[in-house]
Amino acid sequence: MTTLTARETVAYQLRGWDLSELLPEPREEAIAQRLAELEAALAEVEALRPSLASTLSPPQLIAILRRYEAISERVSVLANYASLWFNSDTGNQQAIAFRNRIRQAVTAATNRVLFFTLWWKGLPEAEAQALLPPAPAAAPAAGTGSPPDARTADYRHYLLELRRLSPYTLDERSEQIINIKDENGIGAVATLYSMLTNRMEFTLEVDGESKRLTRDALTGYAFSTRPELRAAAYRELYRVFGDEATILGQIYVNVVRDWHEEAVGLRGYPSAIAVRNTDNDIPDRAVDVLLETARANAPIFQRYFRLKAGWLGMDRLRRYDLYAPLAGAERKIPYEDAVRSVLETFGEFEPRFAALAERVLAENHLDGELRKGKRGGAFCATVLPRLTPWVLVNYTGRVRDVTTLAHELGHAVHSMLAEGHSILTQHASLPLAETASVFAEMLITDRLLREESDPLARRDLLAASVDDVYATVMRQSYFVRFELAAHEAIRAGRSLEELNELYLANLAEQFGDSVAVAPEFRFEWLSIPHIYQTPFYCYAYSFGQLLVLALYRRFQEQGAAFKPGYLELLSYGGSARPQEILAGVGIDMTDRSFWQGGFDLVRQRIDELAAIRI
Repeated sequence: MTTLTARETVAYQLRGWDLSELLPEPREEAIAQRLAELEAALAEVEALRPSLASTLSPPQLIAILRRYEAISERVSVLANYASLWFNSDTGNQQAIAFRNRIRQAVTAATNRVLFFTLWWKGLPEAEAQALLPPAPAAAPAAGTGSPPDARTADYRHYLLELRRLSPYTLDERSEQIINIKDENGIGAVATLYSMLTNRMEFTLEVDGESKRLTRDALTGYAFSTRPELRAAAYRELYRVFGDEATILGQIYVNVVRDWHEEAVGLRGYPSAIAVRNTDNDIPDRAVDVLLETARANAPIFQRYFRLKAGWLGMDRLRRYDLYAPLAGAERKIPYEDAVRSVLETFGEFEPRFAALAERVLAENHLDGELRKGKRGGAFCATVLPRLTPWVLVNYTGRVRDVTTLAHELGHAVHSMLAEGHSILTQHASLPLAETASVFAEMLITDRLLREESDPLARRDLLAASVDDVYATVMRQSYFVRFELAAHEAIRAGRSLEELNELYLANLAEQFGDSVAVAPEFRFEWLSIPHIYQTPFYCYAYSFGQLLVLALYRRFQEQGAAFKPGYLELLSYGGSARPQEILAGVGIDMTDRSFWQGGFDLVRQRIDELAAIRI
């Protein structure tokens, strides 16, 4: 890896990413060639359809699965190029047209090879067991990705996962129709949501100057030391979303109806959230216990918000002030310093972490600059096991942007530690996918605390870490509680205004009397992309944060002895069931005391904050 000394000479600049590794450029000749290659691969698999019979041998099944895997890789490259290009410039007409074209091609490809997975899901159990590849002889070697027979183990796990979804699978023609209708129906609706919300511009007056801002630039003022700017930023944010509330609300109504009619009505899932739980391979009971435990611990954060009001000199915290810094001046961190700090922190924990994160930067796979039309927020996209992931952030120089950078690079490291697996099993399930990212956040937060001797600044950093835990655990779990209520309300024919009232009631329960919530926050739910694009996704954040709190406590207790097991956990990717992976580190996700342990650590941090004397 690059040494810390050499790293100090590297210039890290805010810029867009380089997608040429996926497609040199979106010229028609290059696109046509890729689509022709995909067509040839599809035809080869389709020709094997007559061979799918009970007389098929295990090696023949593996040979077919390898061809299916190769198609998945071709599709992933095209689909991710289209998505990454669009997200970097959501108003670019060429990017939109290319994305639409590729999505149609991907849908068609999916439908043409659908027969293989449907055949496998429909086999009698005895026949399926006879065809399964043998169980692996050993678990993945810590931090190395996998043992020599990992690919066979990956295929076995993937095939078992397909069988797990058999009860909710329809006949081939129905599945094909749903894929087509999703692409041209609800998928298009979700795209319209992204286009509409990402083109929004906001106006804020700062020191007498009227500024036109992107959403990310505007929400940066939510962390201002000036109360009037925090309030003005939120009012402007929800004024703009409120102006589009009728359209955004109708989009959500259609998302919910489509979700319920397909998943519950046609496929037979027992509930709307059970779809996500099954996809995550998390028992319904574990999710219920997580949400119930979070609800029971709301008073922990309510106490914190009362303390914070006192530190800010307020009688009562306003929702505008939730993320207000306690220090007297806003600290800005240059991008270069942020990158070096993250890489050095990763290196101190485990040199391989820094080396992998540095790959993202060295290959120009990180888009960090602010641009109009660029998607807000942050994400990490893994395209193929052999390719370095692509990372998007919107860096404004806040301390929280440093932790966000660490978070997304943590995702990239997680993917690269699992790069020895098949594309079919590399991706961790959503709840476990947050493990490395949140752990990375905690590492960088501890580093910032170690480097800070000023009691005021330390208090600000500690408070910011509690703010982040609130945002990751409590806020996300209450988003899911709102989704549960909203899905029922929409099915009962409730109006947009009634959904707004449901959301305000959700906030009232969450904050109690500790925070004053202004009426414009009734529109907040309209601004949360996950509830539109990935219903019930958000509990994965709560799951991941609480899991990491438990793991991080072990790291503090065990030191170097903790690392091999942690590396092994990450190296699984999605090649084993979440319950099996967590059982390996002694965690039962249905045990309320496990989740409560995370909240107990939060309480300790708040006690530590309350004890600081300035």
